[in-house]
Amino acid sequence: MASLFRDLSLGHSKRESTPPPIQPPPTMPSKLTTSDLESPLGQLSSQLTDSDLRATAYEIFVAVSRTSAGKPLTYISNTSNSDLSTNHHSPHSPNSPALQRSLTSAAASKMKKAFGLKSPGSGSKKSPGSGPGSGQGKSKRPLTVGELMRSQMRVSETVDSRIRRALVRVAAGQVGRRIESVVLPLELLQQLKHSDFTDQQEYETWQKRTMKVLEAGLLTHPRVPLEKSNPTSQRLRQIINGALDRPIETGKNNESMQVLRSAVMSLASRSDGSFSEICHWADGIPLNLRLYEMLLEACFDVNDETSIIEEVDELMEHIKKTWTVLGMNQVLHNVCFTWVLFHRFVATGQVETDLLDAADGQLAEVAKDAKTTKDPQYAKILSSTLSSILGWAEKRLLAYHDTFDNGNIETMQSIVSLGVSAAKILVEDISNEYRRKRKGDVDVARSRIDTYIRSSLRTVFAQRMEKADSSRRASKNQSNPLPVLAILAKDVGELALNEKRVFSPILKRWHPFAAGVAVATLHACYGNELKQFISGITELTPDAVQVLRAADKLEKDLVQIAVEDSVDSDDGGKAIIREMPPYEAEAAIANLVKAWIKARLDRLKEWVDRNLQQEVWNPKANKEGFAPSAVEVLRIIDETLDAYFQLPIPMHPALLPDLMSGLDRCLQYYAIKAKSGCGKVLQCSIYPCVLIFGFLIAVSLIVICRITEHLHTNYASINQMYNRIKVSRCMEKERKVTKSAEKEFSGCNNKWG
Repeated sequence: MASLFRDLSLGHSKRESTPPPIQPPPTMPSKLTTSDLESPLGQLSSQLTDSDLRATAYEIFVAVSRTSAGKPLTYISNTSNSDLSTNHHSPHSPNSPALQRSLTSAAASKMKKAFGLKSPGSGSKKSPGSGPGSGQGKSKRPLTVGELMRSQMRVSETVDSRIRRALVRVAAGQVGRRIESVVLPLELLQQLKHSDFTDQQEYETWQKRTMKVLEAGLLTHPRVPLEKSNPTSQRLRQIINGALDRPIETGKNNESMQVLRSAVMSLASRSDGSFSEICHWADGIPLNLRLYEMLLEACFDVNDETSIIEEVDELMEHIKKTWTVLGMNQVLHNVCFTWVLFHRFVATGQVETDLLDAADGQLAEVAKDAKTTKDPQYAKILSSTLSSILGWAEKRLLAYHDTFDNGNIETMQSIVSLGVSAAKILVEDISNEYRRKRKGDVDVARSRIDTYIRSSLRTVFAQRMEKADSSRRASKNQSNPLPVLAILAKDVGELALNEKRVFSPILKRWHPFAAGVAVATLHACYGNELKQFISGITELTPDAVQVLRAADKLEKDLVQIAVEDSVDSDDGGKAIIREMPPYEAEAAIANLVKAWIKARLDRLKEWVDRNLQQEVWNPKANKEGFAPSAVEVLRIIDETLDAYFQLPIPMHPALLPDLMSGLDRCLQYYAIKAKSGCGKVLQCSIYPCVLIFGFLIAVSLIVICRITEHLHTNYASINQMYNRIKVSRCMEKERKVTKSAEKEFSGCNNKWG
């Protein structure tokens, strides 16, 4: 995170005794982009722009930091260095260069250590595509904290000088009063005249802005709620509305100014229940939070908007002096600073992951505060801020495959960490539902990661499904295009491997079985599509077999990943495996093959019935000596066996008994029909039954040879020569038995002829 702290320019040190001449802040093109994030700190009802808020915040900063010339207002610091503020001209005063140099050399590493930051120049974890870090060639830094703040907030020397002159006049008329007991905009209205400005238009613009600040702090967002019937508030509203139309006279003895002062002080002096003389004009929510946000943004380098300045410790010390005026405290500061760091990451193009890491580190402090702080307003602000951060993070994490890849995977880790931290605070410290449950029953981090994995994979699966469908349509004119689900099975397998290699190692930090959850999700998504596909299959087709075999391979790959990922789990991965009910692709193929066998056998039986009824045996006319139906039966059986062994299935041997049993029944049926058709010698309608035995032997030999040929095809690489000998012997045996059968047929034919 060293890049958050900009290197000092070469040739310049803050230890120089003579400050360099102060140059106007350079006009740098801002890298801040308009983000879709609305500030969770609250939206102002009045028409105050960010520029107006920044100018007001700077006026408050200058007033409380005692950097104006002359005798400053008395200020009692809330910091540990408050005892140093008693003598402005002392060499140990916070405004003396000597003390500022001492703070720089001794305490500059305070915040760096808090965030675990490295020294400048040691490297940065910028995401790919980020610009070069700041370093040489930058303008010299102002010497004092006041000048540093002026440069950071882009305030010109003319405006700064005007504010300081006005504060000198205020101090002269308010001797002994603390700054928090003064309504600063009111005093500035009285002290600054149009002669202090470049022209009348600038003066009128400034006066309108100051009136809007009074309206926001006293009427729109007061710390102490106003009654609707309060006459003072109505009078002040009328004055402000009139001033917005036409500038008012602000002289000390002017009647309009006296009426304005009376109304402002009456409303600002109302007690909030504390026994103090604080004037409440800028400490109402959300005005105070927005003003403080502007001050915190000054911690970022104007020349490199992704980096925090080197002198952030001294600057933050002075920013915290505004707490009494703005009604801030440490817990609100932690929330605001977290938001500022996070928002800066988003607004600068999401390239500097160190900003996310810093925000995540700040959330650790917020988590401690949330456990001990029960203030309802704080809880509301915290909930709004964390919800905004979590919403932004989850928008990317719920579809992280669309957001991250190998190039920006480090950014994903930072975003996941930040999102999980925000979710844990929201659930564990704010949610009432969580308090009603035992803490052991809720693992917030694991639950969120589980949700991200399942959501993102469902999204990317739908995208792959659409892509596979497009590929199928594109290859429609090609020969043998792959079915959609076969293409999808391959894509899902690649997706699972990529998930295991790229994303699971990161998500495993919060979910020990991230890869298992991922493959279980993919298994379920593909399973839903496969179930619909199987329900629509009515017959065995090449496409159906391709899809089912691809599904079977995919399932084995997914289960293997799940088992490997869960090897160290208490149940050995049984919980994940239970989420993956088998596709039973082989069973589906077997059912389709059985249906195919049944259809073939049914056709054979129908053929037997039809042909035996039509066939008439005429021994004298039949020169071959056997019935044509016998030859046709042999041909059909031969074709059936050929077709069976050509089916693209992996379980030919397993289902072969079903086919053989069916063929056997058909042959028995044929024999029975042949026998039943034999009557008297001259009335026999089909071939005599005494020939059936030889016919069955011939059929059996055909079946044996077909099986032998199939085995030869599948196992030739192992025992090719053995099978050749086996086939040759089978064929020789078939020829011998066939000749014997022919002789028997011929003898029978002569007998019956």
